[in-house]
Amino acid sequence: MNLFPAVCLLASCAAAPEAAPEIPMQKLTPVLFVESIEPCLPLWHALGFQTLAEVPGEDGSLGFAMLESEGRVVMYQSHASVRADLPALAEEAAGSFTFLFVQVDDLDALKPALEGVEIVVPERETFYGFRELGIRDAAGNVITLAQPLAPSSTDGS
Repeated sequence: MNLFPAVCLLASCAAAPEAAPEIPMQKLTPVLFVESIEPCLPLWHALGFQTLAEVPGEDGSLGFAMLESEGRVVMYQSHASVRADLPALAEEAAGSFTFLFVQVDDLDALKPALEGVEIVVPERETFYGFRELGIRDAAGNVITLAQPLAPSSTDGS
């Protein structure tokens, strides 16, 4: 998997010559649209997240779930729930999946929680200073777990 285009795009956005107006934001939370929420929850629970809210769908399965760990939040909404709540966006939501970049303190400490989880990017060190491991949740979303590399003793820090 080549992450260079995404990194280059982020770098070019950050280097824009005109200053954007400062817009205070309180929080940025991903909402992942999936066929079924229930199979996705065990991974997040294994990573230390707790379920904050669950909303049943019309068929009795989960239509929405919000999970939290130390102020970090991820939400899931089922395709059926989107069809019922936001029909104009249902087709787009049904065809989407997401890539998440999650910075962690200790990648090795998380590895036991990943037993049985599909690894899509083997552990590697990147040119932008992270040790990463890419996994896939039960809905097909890719989650990159990334630990910053320690500064080199030769870089003057």
